[in-house]
This record gives sequence, C-alpha cells and structure tokens, in this order.
Amino acid sequence: MTLAVTATGGAGLQQAPSLRRRLACLLYEALLLFGVTLVSGFLGTLVMKLAGRPSSDEYHLIMQIVGVSVWAAYFVWFWTRRGQTLPMQTWGIKLVTSNGKHLGVGHALLRYAACAAWIAPAVLLAKLNHWSPGATMAAVGVNMVGYALLALLHPQRQFWHDVLCGTRLVTVPRPSAAST
Repeated sequence: MTLAVTATGGAGLQQAPSLRRRLACLLYEALLLFGVTLVSGFLGTLVMKLAGRPSSDEYHLIMQIVGVSVWAAYFVWFWTRRGQTLPMQTWGIKLVTSNGKHLGVGHALLRYAACAAWIAPAVLLAKLNHWSPGATMAAVGVNMVGYALLALLHPQRQFWHDVLCGTRLVTVPRPSAAST
C-alpha cells in the first residue's frame, strides 16, 4: 500500500511510476541539465575572473563547486515549488514526502545529496584507480543502470535514495478532457 497526493490534493492509493517511465524522465532531465551546466560554466568563469589566476587544481575545484551548487539550486527550486521539474511534469511524475506532502528546502537538499548514489561510487572508484575519462563514463553508466535496477528490490519500486530521505515518486493523474 502506498500513499500519494491526487490532483485534487487529497490522499489516495498509488504505486510509483514504472522504472521505464522514471528512466525516460531521467534521460529528458539529462538533456535539460546540459543547458543548466552551461549556465554553471558561465558562472564558474565569472568566479575565476574574481579569483584571479587559479591553478589547474583550483580551477577544477571551483568549477565543480559551482556546478554542484547550480544543479542543487535547480532541483531544490523545482522540488520545493511544485514537486516536479519540467521533465517530471512531462512524464506525470511528482516528488512528495512519504506522507504525501510537499518537500521543504532542507528535505530537498537532503534528497539532492542522496541522489549522488547514482554516480558517486563509480566516480570515486575511477579517481582512486586513475581511470581515463572514457573508462570513468563507462563506470558511471554501469553504476546508474545497476542503481536503477535496485529499485526493483523495493516493495513499492522506489529508488533507495528516496527510501533513505523519506520521499517518494508518484504518478500524477492526467487531467481529464471534461475538466478542461
């Protein structure tokens, strides 16, 4: 039994969206994040101008911090406003707390940090083993597929970072033609 918020704001029983649907949404999200990353690159360049002439290591660190911060702002903004990013709206998926309420900023930040499970293990392994960028990307891909498949082990098919954070992805009912 799972709790979700219906379009009218009431509580109802609802399962998580299918894994295929969530992964399609993730692919769409990745396309949008390309643009968000361009914005973070622009902001990182501005920070570099203010910082003077950073070393190569400082440059990479600054760009990573700015990138992670811009992505965090993007996700936290959408998750706390409507519970949905644009891809989530397109695919009829909404993020709510385990009791069906909207996320607060702290809750959204916790989920954003926990979402690192999608890529962090592979990136850490690649760094420790000094893998090439191609090998790192392959490891990230394998990690993402493996992590997504772990949702099949959860009784309601939720991702494990959602279980950890007390959040869940639910299907948003499509508006009927009569209500438009």
